[in-house]
Amino acid sequence: MNAANRGVVYKGPGEVAVESIAYPELALGNRKCDHGVILKVVTTNICGSDQHMVRGRTTAPSGLVLGHEITGLVVECGRDVEFIQPGDLVSVPFNIACGRCRNCKEGRTGICLNVNPARPGAAYGYVDMGGWVGGQTEYVMVPYADFNLLKFPDADQAMEKIKDLTLLSDIFPTGFHGCVTAGVGPGSTVYIAGAGPVGLAAAVSAQLLGAACVIVGDMVEERLAQARSFGCETIDLTQDGDMADKIEVILGEREVDAFVDCVGFEAHACGCNHGKEAPATVLNSAMSLTRAGGQIGIPGLYVTEDPGAADDAAKQGALSMRFGLGWAKSHSFHTGQCPVMKYHRPLMQAILFGKVNIADAVNVQMITLDQAPQGYADFDGGAAKKFVIDPHGSVA
Repeated sequence: MNAANRGVVYKGPGEVAVESIAYPELALGNRKCDHGVILKVVTTNICGSDQHMVRGRTTAPSGLVLGHEITGLVVECGRDVEFIQPGDLVSVPFNIACGRCRNCKEGRTGICLNVNPARPGAAYGYVDMGGWVGGQTEYVMVPYADFNLLKFPDADQAMEKIKDLTLLSDIFPTGFHGCVTAGVGPGSTVYIAGAGPVGLAAAVSAQLLGAACVIVGDMVEERLAQARSFGCETIDLTQDGDMADKIEVILGEREVDAFVDCVGFEAHACGCNHGKEAPATVLNSAMSLTRAGGQIGIPGLYVTEDPGAADDAAKQGALSMRFGLGWAKSHSFHTGQCPVMKYHRPLMQAILFGKVNIADAVNVQMITLDQAPQGYADFDGGAAKKFVIDPHGSVA
């Protein structure tokens, strides 16, 4: 096997580089990883969560190999892998899960108890998530392969839809999870905060779940135009005015049934103050704009440490929320990482049977591994695209 490998490496705030890295081994530290596989990466995506690290808004160390959205071809299997074979084309959930602990057995794979010594839950190439090597690489090792991996039933068919299927590793299930936990169903009215890739994935997920009206709010017109391209209503958050008034113009009512926060802790104020950070503004808007008894899904990332925050409280993840309003309105809040394995198989079926065109909705743009640094820069600039890296030129 060729021992060469390259990956996207975080160098420090505002800087990533493509560098030579070690070829993966079937090992966990000093012991063999007989339950793991090595993948030749077919596609790997740049995520908005990666941008938080690259902006210097986390405690990510320099030298971290990035990337948690991985689709790949199995090239080597450990001795104990029974149901995955070399040559299989697979989707990798960004959650690393052992399949053995209490949380995994309950389907809570985003908070596995055995894969991160620091806290429940782990992910590839992410700060405080167990130190696992990321997948914006040519080759990567995946542990607990039989449990974690989703094998595509027909590799040739999968390659024809790879721009859609690559999104199963994170953003499609994450957007869908946000809608499910917000209680979206047939006839619902839904507000999606943020029109980045996860927000757009949430918007198309709301439609897949039968929502009557999906409203998307953002500050970038290009992203709002992308949301309108598949039938969403939109609100430009740079414009002044009361949000309830704007929703009433669309719905004839001042509140929505379901609210999905796809922004997270780097939120900004609206209107004339849209250039000012206000990390709790989306959460407070959710409580104001969601009907009594409604549900709020929060797939947007919130952190325990934000060294770039504007005030000392926010640096520790302490936000000024008007929680009493949410209590008074009997809201349900659902936070945390999406348990990808709960959703990726049915969403794969929806893609393969033509029920959803997720790649069109999030505007997938294929780039090479060497173009990744520019992809990060363009994404940070507000481009209405989901950048998917093709490390080997496998995608036509």
